[in-house]
Amino acid sequence: MTSTQATDPNDIDALRQRYSLERERRVRTDGARQYRRTEAEFGYYAADPYAGEVAAREPLTDTVDVAVIGGGFGGILAGARMRQQGVGRVRIVEKGGDFGGTWYWNRYPGIHCDIESHVYLPMLDETGYVPEWKYAPGEEIRRHAVRIAEKYDLYPDALFSTAVTSLTWDQASETWIVATDRGDAFHATYVVTATGTLSEPKLPGIPGIETFQGHTFHTSRWDYSYTGGTPDGGMTGLRGKRVGIVGTGATGVQAIPMLAEDAEHVYVFQRTPSSVDVRANRRTTAADVGADREGWARERRENFLAIVSGEQADQDLVADGWTASAALLEKLLPSFRRDEQGPSFEAAYELADAAKMNELRARVEQTVTDPDTAEKLKPWYRYACKRPTFSDKYYASFNRDNVSLVDTADTHGIERITEQGAVVGDDTYELDCLIFATGFSVGVSGIFSGTLPVHGRGGTQLLHAWAQQGPRTLHGFTGNGFPNLIHMGSLHNASSVNFTHILDEQAVHAAALVAAAETACALIEPSPEAEDAWAAVMAKDAADHEWFHAGCTPGYYNREGLGRPNTASAYPHGAFTFHQLLKQWREESIGEVLQPKAAL
Repeated sequence: MTSTQATDPNDIDALRQRYSLERERRVRTDGARQYRRTEAEFGYYAADPYAGEVAAREPLTDTVDVAVIGGGFGGILAGARMRQQGVGRVRIVEKGGDFGGTWYWNRYPGIHCDIESHVYLPMLDETGYVPEWKYAPGEEIRRHAVRIAEKYDLYPDALFSTAVTSLTWDQASETWIVATDRGDAFHATYVVTATGTLSEPKLPGIPGIETFQGHTFHTSRWDYSYTGGTPDGGMTGLRGKRVGIVGTGATGVQAIPMLAEDAEHVYVFQRTPSSVDVRANRRTTAADVGADREGWARERRENFLAIVSGEQADQDLVADGWTASAALLEKLLPSFRRDEQGPSFEAAYELADAAKMNELRARVEQTVTDPDTAEKLKPWYRYACKRPTFSDKYYASFNRDNVSLVDTADTHGIERITEQGAVVGDDTYELDCLIFATGFSVGVSGIFSGTLPVHGRGGTQLLHAWAQQGPRTLHGFTGNGFPNLIHMGSLHNASSVNFTHILDEQAVHAAALVAAAETACALIEPSPEAEDAWAAVMAKDAADHEWFHAGCTPGYYNREGLGRPNTASAYPHGAFTFHQLLKQWREESIGEVLQPKAAL
């Protein structure tokens, strides 16, 4: 098949064939097993390079009102919203050395958010902060996380460099016993889990990875002691160094142009190219975003959510690559548009998708001067198969003499690593440094992965209780048999490309649950009937779009090419509708989840 045939936006059959061919080049029978966890002999890849020496302390056995597991934006927002409801002692337990979550860990060169900062950064109205850039750099985001924590006095009771190892319901005191890896066993009346879904770095299971004699690290633990410099560049330690980087997702797209400026030579090991649209980042002023109006940030993020959720909006306040391609996100994000589907809808969608992807492939041809390199950088899959990326520097970096693209699709990645470098086909690439931009293990952190056992009423373990029927929740937050335990995350809840907005709505809901329970002197615990009703809502569209993701190129959206599980994970009609549902439920039905305490 020629490039001309494949890039004709009206030749849908040719595109389907090309997409299928490119997918088959990359599918591996081992699926997610091709990756390895950063534990045991590979545990040093996940070590904290920022905390310094962790001070010793005595284990805690006291009692707090609310324990929050996780100090990223989810945990910070839970703590802040609890404070707004008048909760006294809020203890956030975080594995990192400070607040920030992914923005604490990820400090690689070039890091920015890919959602506009004026809708991505939460609580801008409450803190009075206006971001300096349309797409904020990582350090600005991390500082904002700290800003919220300071404003709501979350530092005094926080436990950093600490991991929760178990949660156990104590019936006698009707509190949770929170145990940690530092010997703590304190009590909490309420527990909120905000452990995130992409927090544990993963490595490719390449044979010989442990034999490499050069320097190596994961992008989420960037080693500036080796590279020198900062996230803004100036990596003088890479002068004269041959650097390999594995992975061309959102992280690689941002880091590779920075590496190209400082390293002697950069080898980019690519299995599947990302789609890379225009970023057009720029400095912004308060006037640009209407920050002189009360509630400006909430208005802006609600507008963004409505558009990317498929809702109608009179005006597009953000006007970027996400909102311009909102209709194509329907296959990625739950949306009310699912109700409209049929043969004509799918045909129109496929034509629109083809037009967008041909536009993105044409951008590669227009930017990259070497035809062979340009062809390898073209994304041959539908728009929503992989998270879209944005950059104004990525493609241009391949026009430099010191950047080489190494296509590994036919070998399913790097075949092996030697003491000197990486082997792909008949070629060995000698390296001084090998960097893994290979992302995170999906769903291995927190209570849903089994790494944090939760024992509820009667000693029932959460995952054992779900083994037969699958997850059992009300709205994704609470479950029968596990009183006063509140989950934050996408399970049975909403999902959006702007997940901090989702987390903030969840934090508001969690705080409202605690406030209602305190007022009623009751426990938070839904009935089995309430769980059944919510499971029926979730199951209605469980298999929706399975055909779409089954045909996608491998990635974490479709379990590395194996397809999505035939069970619902997120609310099927979009975050915008879900937030309205929650608000109405809080106003009319929150008492249904409150149960009398045993002592009363």
